Amino acid sequence: MRYFFSTGEPSGELAAVTLAQAIRVFDPAAQFEGIGAGRMRDAGFSVWCDTTNWASMGPLEAVQRIPKLYVNGMHVARRIAKSEPDVLVLVDFGGFNVRLAKLLRTRMRYTAPILDWFPPATWLDNEQIARDVATFTVPLTAFERQYNFYKQLQLPIVYFGHPLASRYTMRSARSAAPLNGGSIALLPGSRTGELKQHVPVLVQAYRLLQTRRPDIRATIGVADALGEKYVRRAFDQAGFEVTIVRNIPAAIADADAAWVASGTAVLETVLSGVPAIALYILPPMLAWHARRVYTGRYITLPNLILGREVVPEILQERATPQNLAEAMDELLRNPQRQYEQFAALRSALGPADALERVAKFTVALAQAGRAA
Repeated sequence: MRYFFSTGEPSGELAAVTLAQAIRVFDPAAQFEGIGAGRMRDAGFSVWCDTTNWASMGPLEAVQRIPKLYVNGMHVARRIAKSEPDVLVLVDFGGFNVRLAKLLRTRMRYTAPILDWFPPATWLDNEQIARDVATFTVPLTAFERQYNFYKQLQLPIVYFGHPLASRYTMRSARSAAPLNGGSIALLPGSRTGELKQHVPVLVQAYRLLQTRRPDIRATIGVADALGEKYVRRAFDQAGFEVTIVRNIPAAIADADAAWVASGTAVLETVLSGVPAIALYILPPMLAWHARRVYTGRYITLPNLILGREVVPEILQERATPQNLAEAMDELLRNPQRQYEQFAALRSALGPADALERVAKFTVALAQAGRAA
């Protein structure tokens, strides 16, 4: 059967590739198509449209991309309607994907199954968005909280747990790093805006940490060639020798701890048993808007899921090189306190077979689409 995945950023691509691998267990002859980038191409997807640099930091930056996304969305919708895959899987990237589903349903009279995996507004409890998603798609959430919200509104939604829970193996706890050294991972984010905001601060934080720990080593994880070029230039100019790799598992493999831009990468890091410090910096206007839209206490997934601070969040004005360096030094001295809470996080993410169940459900939708 034919499975079409619509993604818009690296975390969505990773989810699409992970699900495709699980689907092949139940449908060995499965064919995968979609919009994405290098990770999907490398996994054997037929990629219709490259989404590199589609993601933006907030609505103000997104406005500049609207014309391009609108044109691409119309083009993709027409091709989907014409080619009729057995199931369309929307992966996160809600601003684009919900509009794509609405366009297909209302203007193109598209009737094949549309699955929305990781529906938008998970932590905002936005009733209108929830009703739109449930009207045009089959919502499949990875979070129990969002499942309960939809059910309170009497909207259909499916929940099997978070697929990453079984994908990462938690390593054994490590003792504190040597006082003069240690190994850290830096995951500054995948979007261009994130790199511009985070990399200069992390360069200075690393410099300060090196004064405390002269033998410290760093591995930096980037999403693509553009990210690698930007990061390498910044650290070369600062006179640092660092290792740069293209994925999160490689970046954290030997790390005692990690600085991580808030997002799925934080969850992947702690599920691997690596203590982390989360950071995030928005331009001032975007920060002002974000504070009006979201008033929750936490923004990092492990903290949101457990309702308490497992991973320290150093955000906005507090995300100074000094604060980041001090927090990392302390974490390297006392990693056990954070590590002890990781088991509770894994349990809160739901059953260990969530990915397998999502794959079975997706195959069943594809079968229904083919039979219709």
